Amino acid sequence: MNALNSMLQAYCPELSVVASCRDVAEAKEKIQLLNPQLVFLDISLKDKTSFDLLAGLEHLNFEIIFVTAHNQYALRAFQYSAIDYLLKPIDEDLLASAVKRAAKRISDNNTAGNNISTLLYNLNKINTQNEMKLCIPSLKGFDVADIKDIIYCEASGVYTHIHFAGQPLICSSKGLSEYEKLLTSSGFIRAHHSYLVNLLHVKQYVKGEGGTLILSDNKEITVSRRKKENIINRMKEFYKF
Repeated sequence: MNALNSMLQAYCPELSVVASCRDVAEAKEKIQLLNPQLVFLDISLKDKTSFDLLAGLEHLNFEIIFVTAHNQYALRAFQYSAIDYLLKPIDEDLLASAVKRAAKRISDNNTAGNNISTLLYNLNKINTQNEMKLCIPSLKGFDVADIKDIIYCEASGVYTHIHFAGQPLICSSKGLSEYEKLLTSSGFIRAHHSYLVNLLHVKQYVKGEGGTLILSDNKEITVSRRKKENIINRMKEFYKF
């Protein structure tokens, strides 16, 4: 905690640290008393966790940056939930960047309530990533969607159109390459420079120069020739044939 305070003073002088707490009871008391705009939370707080703290708060009207040493599956839950986290040992540049993002969300009046609810849900699904939820940033804020319901993601300039089963598409302010990094481990694959496909929704592969994927909504997506081999190998692995 002292190390983080020192780093904040050195690299984030715009922040004023109003309290440092070592357990859930003290943290809850200080948050309710001081009404901070930004809270740094270590996952472990003595005999409890920061999630116990969050579950005991009536209002989540502040931004949160987690400090964690959790495994890659837990980190995926943070990423899907659009929650900022810092890995120990903390890197000063990543700390400064996380604080800037939090300041932007505060200035935009975006609180972390929906994101935290999504994170708590996702942490219970870390062994079944297809069952996790995804926080999708849009021009109006965030939408929360089930990953398994995403059929495909389509590039639209610097934005991404995310197409679902049984619900309207969402236009995300993130680019397709960011979703490729985020969703590849959950059964998504880049079939073309403009399309990222959820293998759960592939009904058929039709042979051709690159081939064509037919999806659950009957959308036909042409596979680029250079991605053909990877697509076929991933499908064999995914469907165990």
